[in-house]
Amino acid sequence: MRRVFCLGVLLTPIIHREQTSLKALKGKSFAVDGNIELHQFLALIRKHDGSLFTDNQGHVTSHLIGLLTRTARLVGEYGMTLIFVFDGRFHPLKRATMEERRRAREKAEVEYASAIRRGDAASAWSKAVMTGRVTGEVLQDAKRLLTLMGLPWVDAPEDAEAQASQMALKGEVWAVGGKDYDSLLYGAPILVRYLTITGTEYIPSQRRSRKLLPEIISLEQNLEILGITREQLVDLAILIGTDFDPGIKGIGPKKALALVRKYGRMEQIPQEIREKLPGNFDEIREVFLRPNTVQDYKLTFSKPDIDGLVRFLVEERGFNKERVEHAATHLLESYRKHSDTKLGAWLA
Repeated sequence: MRRVFCLGVLLTPIIHREQTSLKALKGKSFAVDGNIELHQFLALIRKHDGSLFTDNQGHVTSHLIGLLTRTARLVGEYGMTLIFVFDGRFHPLKRATMEERRRAREKAEVEYASAIRRGDAASAWSKAVMTGRVTGEVLQDAKRLLTLMGLPWVDAPEDAEAQASQMALKGEVWAVGGKDYDSLLYGAPILVRYLTITGTEYIPSQRRSRKLLPEIISLEQNLEILGITREQLVDLAILIGTDFDPGIKGIGPKKALALVRKYGRMEQIPQEIREKLPGNFDEIREVFLRPNTVQDYKLTFSKPDIDGLVRFLVEERGFNKERVEHAATHLLESYRKHSDTKLGAWLA
């Protein structure tokens, strides 16, 4: 049975991660999974009763608060170059996962409403964080904000992680910034998790927060430690379960690693194990090894439009003007520092 909201493959028990700091990542460039960022903001930036922040017209603003605040600090204080990548259509093989997430979200919405009626704020919050939806309006507002901030964004044809990983493979960015290990399956040379300012993550199932520090994960280093190839890592993931298949019950990361080490390739794993997988496991393998990505995009960094930010966030969405101008100042300072620097020089 797949875990509800199991975003990506669960490799934590076998993956080597190096904790670092935002200071150590100063000046680095990242292709950021934009949808994951928006989901995080919609989950965590809420009122005491778990409801989202909105303007006086009912437009959701929680994601804009997070996107403005976190991005301005990462760019302004830490000199990072951020390129946001957004999901396109989900792959047909991902339909079951998307349906599972929809059902879980709808269940959480019902439980949230029930908790509100009971006056149980703690339960309401734990359910509310699972109800965020990246609607078309949420997505368009995010892209509009990024453009006004002078930051580029790219629409992926399918998974944002696949597109971001290909950009890292091409050397357009130093690393992928995301939470899931899927980027490693897509070939990202370096994955950096937890590019956050607050350094905490809320765990709904446990109703608690945990402290987070940024983590650097090197694909090459991990493959060497594990003694396998990237192709074998993909086979290992399929055995565990990915967004495209449920995996095999009873097989976790360590057991899957032992199997690919012993047999080398999925086709050589004993039939009694392999027959428990979907018959199209080779198609799933191809999704990771040869992902659908786009090449004709432009990465244009521009001067932050401070007047435009004020019009959008203050006049339209009811933000505090001083707060918006403060964030804009961080962005403008960073832009001025790099105005004579080509993007390639930012990748060190």
